[in-house]
Amino acid sequence: MRRAVTAAAVLAPILAVTLVPGTASAAAPYKGANTASVQDDFNGDGYRDLVVGAPEAANGSVEGAGAVVVLYGSASSVSASRRTVITQATTGIPGTPEDSDGFGEAVASADLDRDGYADLLVGTPHEDVDGKTSRGSVTVVWGGPHGLAGGATIAPSAGFGDGQKYCRFGMSLATGDMDGDGAPEVGIGSGCESSAYTGPFGRTGKAASAYLEWRVNARGVVMGDVDGDGKAERFWLPGPSDDDLRGSVYADEGPIGEDPFSNWPTDLTAADGYAGQIGDVNGDGYGDLVTGIGDDDSTMNMSGAAHRGGEIQVLYGSAQGITADQQPKIFHQATAGVPGTAENGDRFGQSLSVGDVDGDGRADVVVGVPGEAVGTHESAGTVVLLRGSATGLTTAKAVGYTQDTAQVPGAVETGDQFGAAVHLADLNKDGKAETVVGIPTENSDGCVWIARGSASGPVLKGSVDVCGKSAGITVRGPKGYFGAALTSPHSAF
Repeated sequence: MRRAVTAAAVLAPILAVTLVPGTASAAAPYKGANTASVQDDFNGDGYRDLVVGAPEAANGSVEGAGAVVVLYGSASSVSASRRTVITQATTGIPGTPEDSDGFGEAVASADLDRDGYADLLVGTPHEDVDGKTSRGSVTVVWGGPHGLAGGATIAPSAGFGDGQKYCRFGMSLATGDMDGDGAPEVGIGSGCESSAYTGPFGRTGKAASAYLEWRVNARGVVMGDVDGDGKAERFWLPGPSDDDLRGSVYADEGPIGEDPFSNWPTDLTAADGYAGQIGDVNGDGYGDLVTGIGDDDSTMNMSGAAHRGGEIQVLYGSAQGITADQQPKIFHQATAGVPGTAENGDRFGQSLSVGDVDGDGRADVVVGVPGEAVGTHESAGTVVLLRGSATGLTTAKAVGYTQDTAQVPGAVETGDQFGAAVHLADLNKDGKAETVVGIPTENSDGCVWIARGSASGPVLKGSVDVCGKSAGITVRGPKGYFGAALTSPHSAF
């Protein structure tokens, strides 16, 4: 097993909590909450909802406890007025708000109990548990006809973190139906061993079965169907290691048997990545794995990391899935046609999301570049949109956005980290994904920028910022970090 090396943190684990009652309702469950179109539909009204983590939000006098805000989708997309704010002080939610817990540093969703409503998963990687500093925890909050209410804890498998410190259980989360029974499986990453769960889940948070994937020390986890059989595959991404600063990628081959070497994960030897997501970029019916590596030699203080400024990689699915020796297609800011200039510490690929912004049936990829300087403003941040096509991801019609782009709300400021988290999701059910960009260090609370999709891409006119205080979080201390986490991945360390 490779020994992980220390990497510079991109977003300091800071959190705070506040509670605001949310309202949303539907007469009956919308069937298919585990399908892509309604993956995040917590109230069963047929519209996807937007989950925003604010891991530095305060709860009363407790700084950095963390909060999660759910903005409910509708025909007019989302707004701060239709929301639920969830913290560890919310009635029915397990745990207690504590300083720097980081509730909401990772978020995901799936219909875990198969009742027709999507459920919310929240990672709290810095929570102390049973006297273990930053062992971490994962909370599930149950969906229902009035939105999210009540919750349970998903516990790590027996033996997790034995003899190890700062495991940060819940630093990444992924869901997908691996066995085709309609109940999603869950993968949970950490700084120690990975944890795998088989659905369905009961209301106590207990899965049908679970196992500790001690063979992979995986900080990132990705799930999706790459071979077209209707069942998800799972990939573990350990992060940088002594012999691979770019991060290995392993395909999960299933539970450990009596022989500990049985079902050993397959090493995708040519692939790299710290975080990733699966979507059909070329429209051939097979999911493609897109991974990001935000750290370059300058941020790692070593040679052998990503291309200068960071990179993303694409591995294309097929009837055979993704093969062990498949060569990825690599994009970075020195690639012809990619907007921007590759510079040390840009963190291109720190966050990414895969979704169809223009409704052409092929997934596009939005890439966060939160370390990018805009003019003289260091780490103001930018995002880059690359288009899917019949031949795969392309730089044709590629475009970049900053807060200096005409009709994008806000102003360019040093340290805003525009693009620290990104997400593509069809929130108004028009067949075209909205582009959502986290700006966690905008002002004291943080914001998200939301632009609706169209046949020509994101529509900037009328696009909006939703900021943490208007969405119900409380800030005590330097920042609230609203927008630090969305249900699409960002690198965690």
